[in-house]
Amino acid sequence: MRYLNHSFSAGLVLLILPFASRSQTQALSSANPFYAPSPLPFHAPDFDRIKETDYQPAIEAGIAESMGEIRAIAENPVPPDFANTIVPLLKFGQLLRRAADPFFCVVAAASNPALQKVEEAVSPKVAAFRDFIHLDPKLFARVKAIKDKLATLPLNPEQKHAVEVLYRDFTNAGANLDIAGKTRLKQINEQLSTLSTQFDHKLLAASKAAAFHTTDKKLLEGLPQDEIDAASAAAKNRNQPGYLIPLQNTVQQPVLVWLKDRETRASIYNNSWNRAERGGDTDTRQTLLNIANLRAEKARLLGYPNFAAWKLVDQMAKTPDAVLKFLDSLSAPAAARAAAEAKDIQAVIDKLPQPFALAPYDWALYSEQVRKAKYDLDQDQIRPYFEMNRVLQDGVFYAATKLYGITFRERKDIPVYHPDVRVFEVNDSDGKPLALFYADLFKRDNKQGGGWTTNLVSGSKLNGLLPVVLNVENLPKPAPGQPALISSDDVRTMFHEFGHALADILDSAVYEAGNMPRDFVEFPSQFNEHWATDPDVFAHYARHYKTDAVMPPDLVAKIRRARTFNQGYLTTEMVAASELDMQWHLLPPDAVPADADTFEQDALKKRELWIPAVPPRYRTSIFEHIWGGGYAAGYYGYLWSEMIDDDAYEWFTEHGGMTRANGDRFRQMILSRGTSQDFETMYENWRGGPPTTRGLLRERGLLPATDYLQAQ
Repeated sequence: MRYLNHSFSAGLVLLILPFASRSQTQALSSANPFYAPSPLPFHAPDFDRIKETDYQPAIEAGIAESMGEIRAIAENPVPPDFANTIVPLLKFGQLLRRAADPFFCVVAAASNPALQKVEEAVSPKVAAFRDFIHLDPKLFARVKAIKDKLATLPLNPEQKHAVEVLYRDFTNAGANLDIAGKTRLKQINEQLSTLSTQFDHKLLAASKAAAFHTTDKKLLEGLPQDEIDAASAAAKNRNQPGYLIPLQNTVQQPVLVWLKDRETRASIYNNSWNRAERGGDTDTRQTLLNIANLRAEKARLLGYPNFAAWKLVDQMAKTPDAVLKFLDSLSAPAAARAAAEAKDIQAVIDKLPQPFALAPYDWALYSEQVRKAKYDLDQDQIRPYFEMNRVLQDGVFYAATKLYGITFRERKDIPVYHPDVRVFEVNDSDGKPLALFYADLFKRDNKQGGGWTTNLVSGSKLNGLLPVVLNVENLPKPAPGQPALISSDDVRTMFHEFGHALADILDSAVYEAGNMPRDFVEFPSQFNEHWATDPDVFAHYARHYKTDAVMPPDLVAKIRRARTFNQGYLTTEMVAASELDMQWHLLPPDAVPADADTFEQDALKKRELWIPAVPPRYRTSIFEHIWGGGYAAGYYGYLWSEMIDDDAYEWFTEHGGMTRANGDRFRQMILSRGTSQDFETMYENWRGGPPTTRGLLRERGLLPATDYLQAQ
């Protein structure tokens, strides 16, 4: 679950071409759908008109226009002030935004060879355009001049914060380097952009190739009929006989909870574990080693001992030591709980006619048996009450209406990039339009794994644009005519991703610079997960797809009793992945290993997290978050944000729970602020103090009840 932010400010994160001539703007045909703002509601991309060949010329023309705007700011003969320097830096690039926002959404969610070629053509230039901004001495001088006299300027707090963030982003991007340093930094950034794109493409191809295929239905014994139907449909989509089970982006695979044949489970797990380590064009290991080495060199060039130290400067954690201390506080209780869980599972296996030692591909199936024995809870009893459309509209949307007063209306008149995508208009309690929300929920071979949120149109108060927000997930698509029944984990994911969407939909800040820290960006999304189990919300969506009956109270009670089941495993796999990320990015340039697998084992053993039955949620070679996404030295942010979101949920429980008054206060003091305020200050102003780990440890059941108040 990721939040992808393609911002176009001086802290921008996007892939674009730099050195375009002014003539390219003039040459862009008026027939190109990006030539002028979209005439559709909310300026939504007109996918009925957009062709694959439209993106690159529009992006190139947008770059030319943007570079002209940047040059005009830098070379302005009038002394720098907020209006003639900072505001234009926050507004530039309208054509570029129109083309690049939808392109990077579509290439991730509905990729094909033509789109990948465009991405490969533009991605090496990402750093060149960013460097064009950050390494321009005249532009930096203007920003610095404003920063130096900031205390004396008649600016409001939001405006002053924008100046401080822009100045920090310039210096952190190398604005103070000498000419030789800037030249080398440009080379490194361009190479990193190319390598990250290569990693994404290799991993997408590797995951597709490693799908489990069989013509023997007996090997799928235990799989629910709707899953078998989906596997049959997936095979037909590839013109293959029999059954096909595509891989999710994580190491563990959801189907392992049902499959009774151990060899089948082992095959699927091994396909997942080794998918990107088979040699050839889909092997990611050399690519990621090159990325790690260049990142370490970049950090040293910028004056830091390692990439993690550089990356964490503008995060809430601030330093690698703070992150490691935080992870260490979780790893011991999590690993101890996982060991106890493993003993319970092994005890079940030992009673089998032919017992065996617990392996990672056995965990899901036999832990489910432990769950049934301990809590009399069967996941197959639950799924009929979680029909995807009902979860979305009567759960996710209902909770948002109850908390924030916003309403949703499906729009059938808005073109989409794939038939699976649905569009909803979002309005405030007074009827005022707020956003368009797109939901692309089903898994496809040409879609990146996991779930993420991004923008088809970036909202901007300065530019008069309302956001067009996209949630992308990878839920199993049912066979035609069958309901989309999902798991409790999938329900949580839907609430999670919509929490990201809410942060965009409800953002009302005017002057925003930079991007939200990775250890805060997951806070709104993970906080929103709590409402999935709110009694009123749960009763509203958890209804049997055939009878419309609410879930029986005894089944609801079983779910609540089992809430912290398997949390030792789930926490350990998250901590292990976070530690892997940190260990890779703590390396200095001369210490990057030649063998990724050996380093992976050694790193986890060093942190006492090499537990054969409990693999990391993502192993190194498939860790798209850190090699292709924006979470390098930041994957810990999910757990850090969880600390904040559980602490925030405690505030709600202390103040009456899910009320409109509480929701409005949270909206006003957190969700509406965007990046316009220091995040620690923002949270502490709302909460009344800094967060503690008490709520996190309680929610995951990692401490005895008597120890909750001592958890800090």
